[in-house]
Amino acid sequence: MNAAYPLSPAPIAVVLLSGGLDSMVTAALAKEQGFAVHALSVDYGQRHRLELESARRIAKQLDVANHTEIKLDLRAFGGSALTDAIDVPKDGLGENIPITYVPARNLVFLALTTACAEAAGAHDVFIGVNALDYSGYPDCRPEFIASFAETARLGTKAGVEGAPFTIHAPLQHMTKADIACECARLELDPVWSWSCYDPTPEGMACGLCDSCRLRKKGFAEAGIIDSTRYNA
Repeated sequence: MNAAYPLSPAPIAVVLLSGGLDSMVTAALAKEQGFAVHALSVDYGQRHRLELESARRIAKQLDVANHTEIKLDLRAFGGSALTDAIDVPKDGLGENIPITYVPARNLVFLALTTACAEAAGAHDVFIGVNALDYSGYPDCRPEFIASFAETARLGTKAGVEGAPFTIHAPLQHMTKADIACECARLELDPVWSWSCYDPTPEGMACGLCDSCRLRKKGFAEAGIIDSTRYNA
């Protein structure tokens, strides 16, 4: 009879959990891959604060190992319709970087997520950026993710000691329809997540901002019902 040995603990992955659809699917994929998920959410003064409630709900539904929420008020800088007194555009997707871009947000958030990972002894970081169906944000591009991984290698104790971080962006080359299909495959309820940049006073998604339009388009193209309540 063989002696019983304790199972090795699951490796930790720190997942940037905004509360949106993409971050929800990303967290579920990390868990599916066998990681103990440590979720990090950032209260950065965003006007669509319902996404923070969604992040807490997703963390609970996925039964993550740890969920940390930190406050970093980017309203001090402004420069975005998400953090400043600027109207959220409702006239459809354009070709230029939209005013809903928050200056260097993913750069800042990845730095925080990597710091969280290093403190936890983890070497895997997950972020739900997407380069196909997105609103033109420069910090969602594959070259940015690759560049940040190298920066993290050079700028951390773990990196210079030969244990660099792997930055996972599993949705990088998916369309929003692909992501909607993954949401269904993983048996996630879309209503757990929040995407709208400009919710109504009644707590409904506006249905007209870039984020709502992309989300609605993705679910429609996938032929999957989105349980989110839209105002338009």
